[in-house]
Amino acid sequence: MDRGLNIVNLHKRFGDVVALNGVSLTVPQGALIGFLGPNGSGKTTTMRAVMGMVRPDAGSISWNGADITEAVRRRIGYMPQERGLYARMRAREQIVYFGQLAGLDRSEAGRRAGQWLERLDLGDRADSLVQELSGGNQQRVQLAVSLVHDPELLILDEPFAGLDPVAAETMREIISERTQKGASVLFSSHQLDLVSNLTSDAVIVANGSVVASGSIDELRSRSPVRRLRIRWKEPVAAWTPLAGSLSEFDGRSATVEMAADADAAAGIAHALRAGPIDDLSMEPPELSELFSDLVNGGGGS
Repeated sequence: MDRGLNIVNLHKRFGDVVALNGVSLTVPQGALIGFLGPNGSGKTTTMRAVMGMVRPDAGSISWNGADITEAVRRRIGYMPQERGLYARMRAREQIVYFGQLAGLDRSEAGRRAGQWLERLDLGDRADSLVQELSGGNQQRVQLAVSLVHDPELLILDEPFAGLDPVAAETMREIISERTQKGASVLFSSHQLDLVSNLTSDAVIVANGSVVASGSIDELRSRSPVRRLRIRWKEPVAAWTPLAGSLSEFDGRSATVEMAADADAAAGIAHALRAGPIDDLSMEPPELSELFSDLVNGGGGS
């Protein structure tokens, strides 16, 4: 039986709003999956369903081939998009408290809390009230809360929101370490460049449905679009591509959107007739461009 998180055909409606319309995805053991989609696409609803905070109308969710019980959920590390911290509790006390809720004794929870506070550069703020911390530091405390009990599965909803570049890099390192140690990680993010640097696999949702899933390279290569980028050695007169549509042109460089099966050689030869070329590339869309193409017109997590 495959180990990991398995979500099958999840449906959820809130009144007249269809939040989930057959969402299915798998996070194998030790895998790191980026969960992408515009606001309102169903990401947060899916994550809350895993945590038992939302009851699906239909579909199933399993962990290591079995239903997710409350005992299993205590072994999950959950980081909600909206902070779930007690504002008037001190940072260290907060981490210890949640560690105990997950089954640690107070001594062990305290030891681990100290380790995470140091790792997240919060050692000098251990006794600060959460409400006294900056938004970024609150995000670090929330990460420590989700990790203190050494979870087998991490559900992270926008973990990089509000973090400065240094803190974001620390977060990225920690998430990567967890997967290397065998944890399964499902995380959402609107920072698509960061997603590309962190993981090779993604699930993209729009309007409550999965519109694409797989490795990012595979998703890009399956796109029906290619982008031909040209830079001439000298400025050229107004120029029209042989095929496709001109999305950018400044007299010296151009970007042409073409069908993947278009005759690229003919298009390049046509560009050469306008003048000598200094630089040339033809590639599938980047993740951010692919994301925009897939969810264009889709709505909102």
